[in-house]
Amino acid sequence: MLVEITTTAQNATDLGYLLHKNPNNVHERTLPFGTARVFYPEATDERCTAVLWLDIDQVSLTRGRGDSRFALAQYVNDRPYTASSFVSVAIGQTFSTALDGRSKEKPERALEAWPLTITLPAVDCDAGPEFIRGVFEPLGYTVDAAPIPLDTQFPAWGTSTLYRLTISAVIRVSDALTHLYVLLPVLDNQKHYSFGAAEVDKLLANAGDWLADHPMRNVITKRYLRYKRQYIEDAQAALERLVSTNGESTAEAEAAEEAEQLKEDTLEQPLRLHDLRLTAVAEKLKGAPASANSVVDLGCGDGKLLRKLITDKRWRTVVGMDVSTSALKIAARKLHLDRDDTARQNHLSLIHGSLLYRDDRIAGFDAAALVEVIEHIEPARLEFVERVVFAYARPKRVVITTPNADYNTHWPSLSAGKFRHSDHRFEWTREQFKEWAEKVSSAYQYVSELFEIGEIDGELGAPTQMAVFDIT
Repeated sequence: MLVEITTTAQNATDLGYLLHKNPNNVHERTLPFGTARVFYPEATDERCTAVLWLDIDQVSLTRGRGDSRFALAQYVNDRPYTASSFVSVAIGQTFSTALDGRSKEKPERALEAWPLTITLPAVDCDAGPEFIRGVFEPLGYTVDAAPIPLDTQFPAWGTSTLYRLTISAVIRVSDALTHLYVLLPVLDNQKHYSFGAAEVDKLLANAGDWLADHPMRNVITKRYLRYKRQYIEDAQAALERLVSTNGESTAEAEAAEEAEQLKEDTLEQPLRLHDLRLTAVAEKLKGAPASANSVVDLGCGDGKLLRKLITDKRWRTVVGMDVSTSALKIAARKLHLDRDDTARQNHLSLIHGSLLYRDDRIAGFDAAALVEVIEHIEPARLEFVERVVFAYARPKRVVITTPNADYNTHWPSLSAGKFRHSDHRFEWTREQFKEWAEKVSSAYQYVSELFEIGEIDGELGAPTQMAVFDIT
């Protein structure tokens, strides 16, 4: 059984660092049911392919070392040739560090989204190709599930339940491995080992962050847990708690965000500071070179800035990106993207993504905005955002706003050390923001200029500070 993982990312052989398998060697690991080998049939800076080859010992499957229920007949079965829970276990054993998203030598690359194409020559799925697409497409994959005939010599016999599966996405390597680890047994609808309550913990540990939002969450849970009611109920209860935490319900997410925004808006009245910010950012974006016609709002939230940008005819391409699927749902509704307006939808699009990971979809834009975004990021991770925006995406103009911590004492309701928003990870003084802007400009060949937004206090400055970066 083979699993091929191909990337065309820059410095593609860095895939070896993420998988912890040197492309120059063949790596072998003995498993209870056979042998797993990892090798690289191609490894160049432009293209790299890693292959997991699982050689299953068929005899062990019938002599107590595997689940004999998988045997179609003595020593004759399809398990050695189809991607199943055997492959899932092999991924877990062979790529355990990669699954955790860790890379000692290239930690920054482990955080990037890579262009990946994964090919499995034979996947067994009794639910058909629509089910396969329904499982992978919500995770961002392009899916090709080609049916395999029962016998090429007898086409009248029709197709089997086997498919040659190819999935492609721009995604972190660790995420792709996790998806395979969880979903291959789901497609196969079987497992080769007996299991207990620990499987619930395994499912939540490996899929909790994406399964809670998946439209096929319930059927994935049932098939993964082999229809064991008690385990299913435990898993579904835990996932419901995650849904509540993550805000899967658009109405609940919107209400929570609006309540938090109301607190901040009340604090900032009568300045109407949020409106002032958006107007100032839109004006600075317009100051990009005259030929500029594409703009991306990084951390677009519910789309307030996007609504301003799409009214400006100079912007032929407007894209909003956010890490929150709930925020994107709200933005799509408020921007009426559900309407059948082809011209408008071509003009404006929303994408799900994180500023912590390199993403080719946001590269090459003329202008970019990060409005009240950076303060929501852990300071230790801010360097990843800097690299993604200024080194990889590299727009000609970047406009960034963030609170001015100096001004906080203007509001009696903000006690010392208290931030304006409960999700802020830091708030910079004017001097700190200036130092950061100068550091970024120097590191990535930009020039920066600072501005103030809102009513200016002679001592404290304005409530919002803005930096405009132009590429040199």
